[in-house]
Amino acid sequence: MLRVGLTGGIGSGKTTVAQIFESLGIPVFYADDVAKQLMAQNPALITAIKEEFGQQAYLGDLLNKAHIASVVFSNPQKLNWLNQLVHPATIQAANNWFEEQKSAYAIIEAALLFESGADKGLDYTVGVSSPLALRLERVIKRDGSSPAVIKQRMDNQLDEEIRDSKCDFLLFNNNTKPLLAQVIELDKQLRVISNEKAQG
Repeated sequence: MLRVGLTGGIGSGKTTVAQIFESLGIPVFYADDVAKQLMAQNPALITAIKEEFGQQAYLGDLLNKAHIASVVFSNPQKLNWLNQLVHPATIQAANNWFEEQKSAYAIIEAALLFESGADKGLDYTVGVSSPLALRLERVIKRDGSSPAVIKQRMDNQLDEEIRDSKCDFLLFNNNTKPLLAQVIELDKQLRVISNEKAQG
């Protein structure tokens, strides 16, 4: 089975792409969602986060995402600390998950695929590329955030050109090429590669 990474900047449409892969029968590990679950459920992470961000990092048993976001997106050192705490636990969870999958290939969807080191040990990486203006427009519509806040979050991610250059495959979500057709074509390619690998 192939291990495939899927990434893209905020508003690129990587979650939409992941959902298309799921509709084609491919299992997807949503790293960002799992990271949030671990931060809410893993006792060691909870203790460390409370020590770093204070008791207000949690509202009862719930992670206070708004409080943490307000701190980390304006403080690169705090963001780096949090990433170094959470990424290894998330990658370990992904590796355990991959071991259980039986499909031709399986996908880990992660915004910080390269930054976190989650790309190590993967067979292929897929990037979803989209122009900055279009990404901004999508996130403003989706989250109601201000352009300044979104731009700040984007600045904490790898530069689009650098990320695209690191990917083995690129999907273009720019309103010119139909995304569904691109994903279906890539799915065929990955199944062929997986089959060839299995036959060795």
